Amino acid sequence: LPAAIGGNRIEKLLLPVEFSRAAQIAAEKAEEIGADAVIALGQAGARKVITPEMAAINLRFASIPDNAGEKPQDEPVISGAPNAYFATLPVREMARLINENGAPSALSYSAGVYVCNDLYFCLLHHFRESSVGVAFIHLPKEKENLEASAMAKAMEKMIEIVF
Repeated sequence: LPAAIGGNRIEKLLLPVEFSRAAQIAAEKAEEIGADAVIALGQAGARKVITPEMAAINLRFASIPDNAGEKPQDEPVISGAPNAYFATLPVREMARLINENGAPSALSYSAGVYVCNDLYFCLLHHFRESSVGVAFIHLPKEKENLEASAMAKAMEKMIEIVF
C-alpha cells in the first residue's frame, strides 16, 4: 500500500507472529502516531478470498507454537475481558467495496484463535473507550488468480472510500 490514500497517512508495520507482543507493538505505534483507525492484516492460508473479520474472541489456542515458542491451549486473551468484541469499523461495507474493486472478498464472523485473533482482540480492548476504529482483515496466500497487486489495489480503493 502507498504511504497515503485519499489524503490519509498510512503507517505500515510488520508485526511478529507472537501472542501479546504483536498487539503491544501495534497499540503503542497507533498511540504514538495518534491513529484515527487501525486496520490489521494477517495471512490465513486456508482462506480463498479477502475476509474482513466481524469479531475477535477472548480465547487463545495454538495448534502450533507462535514464533516465540508459545503454544497456549484454551486460555483467555485478557482475563476478565468480555467474551468477544466486534469490529468498530464498517467491515461488511469494507468486504463489499473490496469485491467491487477487483478482488474477491467475503465477511468472516471470527478471526480464529491464533495470533491474528489475539492481535485483533487486544486492539479492540485497548481502544474500546476511544474513537479509534479497529478492524482486522485476513488475506489469502497469493495465488495465480489473486495476486498481491490485485489485493493491494482493492484494499487501497476500499480505504479511499471508507475514510
